[in-house]
Amino acid sequence: MSSELFSPLPLRSGQVLRNRIAKAAMEENMAGDGQLPDRGLLSLYRRWASGGTGLLITGNVMVHAEALTGPGGVVLDEHAPLKPFTEWARAGKSGGGAIWMQINHPGRQIQADMPGVVWGPSDVAVSLGKHSSRFGRPVAMTAEQIEATVTRYAVTARRAEEAGFDGVEIHAAHGYLLSQFLSPLVNKRTDAWGGSLENRARMLLDIVRAVRATVSPSFAVAVKLNSADFQRGGFDADDARQVIEMLAPLGVDLVELSGGSYESPAMSGRPADSRTQAREAYFLDLARDLVKSSPLPLMLTGGITRRETAEKVLESGVAIIGMGTALAVTPDLPDRWRDGREADHQLRPVTWSDKALASVAGMAQVRHQMRRIARNRRITPNTHPAVALISEQRQQRRALRSYRTWLSKTRDTAGR
Repeated sequence: MSSELFSPLPLRSGQVLRNRIAKAAMEENMAGDGQLPDRGLLSLYRRWASGGTGLLITGNVMVHAEALTGPGGVVLDEHAPLKPFTEWARAGKSGGGAIWMQINHPGRQIQADMPGVVWGPSDVAVSLGKHSSRFGRPVAMTAEQIEATVTRYAVTARRAEEAGFDGVEIHAAHGYLLSQFLSPLVNKRTDAWGGSLENRARMLLDIVRAVRATVSPSFAVAVKLNSADFQRGGFDADDARQVIEMLAPLGVDLVELSGGSYESPAMSGRPADSRTQAREAYFLDLARDLVKSSPLPLMLTGGITRRETAEKVLESGVAIIGMGTALAVTPDLPDRWRDGREADHQLRPVTWSDKALASVAGMAQVRHQMRRIARNRRITPNTHPAVALISEQRQQRRALRSYRTWLSKTRDTAGR
């Protein structure tokens, strides 16, 4: 087999990843008091760090305290104490690899029972049929709110570097805020942030510029981008190609390709249309086309579980492979591959016909395993998705009460 999987990858910033295997971002929803990383999260990342990956990318860290993807989300803004993040960075680097912080704003993808704000490029709500009421009704952002959000990303990136992280990944995929601006189905603006692709990409490009101007040249800056939204008339592969070209002159080190959103959960192998039905490497066909013209190294995430598949992805010209679920079940999978072994288990498949509910249950399964790893318990890959989902809902209710209390105190302090 090719040895490229375990060869180093030099990046534009001068950073060198020790191999071509990354732990892709998975939303942990495991914040402790004050929406900060706690001992469980540190334990989880120490376990991953010891498993042989070249790069760990955290689950999305929120840049705005009033806009969280879930009540257990971690927040790093100008007011957050830095020590817990310093400990998180240290845990992530304890095995000799690098750790990057994924930074994000959910935009309109915010649960209806969450306090705070529900913003979007336009007032177009998330459409999930009978599940649509799960999400709040968005309001279109003002120019001032857009500019303030750009600043928030830069502040979070600067503080991530101060805490000892090796880089940040700006999340512009999966239907979150920057992905919403890129989508012609969601972005109906007629001003400088809407209409042409150049305008729809403006907020992302402004954030990249602001981040790169704030951090050190040796600090990595990556972008996570949909290869396609998998919705008719939405952001597509040609749009992705053009956005990658726009990012190239701005000092970006790497673009991670994924796909889908809550409305079309292709990132979990369940798109709303039929263009990705692969059981592994969901977006490889699109990546093969994009890598031909990409001026930046690409990372591919989505359904990779076996070394043979990972090697096939690298042979296509992709620079680094990302794995999420596979590492939630087998944290030492890279070391196993190096020794010629594969994973012993995979998660029990979710075969429900309701794609939206199946996607939520699948994510609950993954987080169930992450919480077990954090508590140093054995993996239970055969946990029924319904059991994982019920456990997740209990966790969410407790986290929501904690978040509401914390946010109320935060607002009161700001008001004084």
